[in-house]
Amino acid sequence: MSYDWISFTTDYGIDDGFVGVCEGVVARIAPGPRVIHLSHTVPPQDVRRGAAVLAQAVPYLPPAVHLAVVDPGVGTDRRGLVLVAAEGALVGPDNGLLVAAAEALGGLRAAYELTEPAYRLPTVSATFHGRDVFAPAAAHLAEGVPAARFGPEVDPATLVRLPEPSTSVTQGRLTTEIRYVDTFGNLQLAATGADLDASGAEPGTTAHANLNGRSVTATVGRTFADSTGDGLVIYVDSGARVALAVNRGSAARELGGKVGDQVVLLFAR
Repeated sequence: MSYDWISFTTDYGIDDGFVGVCEGVVARIAPGPRVIHLSHTVPPQDVRRGAAVLAQAVPYLPPAVHLAVVDPGVGTDRRGLVLVAAEGALVGPDNGLLVAAAEALGGLRAAYELTEPAYRLPTVSATFHGRDVFAPAAAHLAEGVPAARFGPEVDPATLVRLPEPSTSVTQGRLTTEIRYVDTFGNLQLAATGADLDASGAEPGTTAHANLNGRSVTATVGRTFADSTGDGLVIYVDSGARVALAVNRGSAARELGGKVGDQVVLLFAR
């Protein structure tokens, strides 16, 4: 199967030439497919952030090869992978970056290790596998090279998976973790909209958000403007997750939260 699109996600930033070089490698091998630059400002080496960006985005993209490189283990014995999902393919390191996105694409069907020299550059740098290993693999996949040709099949049970954030719900209380912090300072939580409903919270309910020893009054709403003044609002975001925001402000700055921090939401009865 060939693809007309390749999505590209990294922590490379946009100040250097790394992104352009990788796209150039793709174009030399597969000049036909177009590239969607999903994000190149994932915080350096933040695999959890990269995985969240990728998993939230891929259901809205056309059928594609999803090339993702957030790779603090580059040059070590961590594996490079091709993952085949029901609705696309993914290329990147075996560090947990790809698995959630594969599940979001209808489920993981097969995995292969990138070992075949024919589908990488002739010389492989120890520190730039994005250019020398992953970009060529993505290009060849887009051109229709079967995933099984890239190397031996990998048991999906052996893939590195990121720890699942915990969420617990009781009437009037929701305990969860920060899953993602976006550039606006909104705090996406691991809890879902269904979890919020199960807690008994309704729009307009007053709540207390407890994080890192602080307790901040919040309002349950549907959008940012439902907050009281410049106060905190608890809402279900576009990814169907519970989130904390400050209208025209930053919840991350207000609360000092980061990925993995526990958040307890207490709702008035």
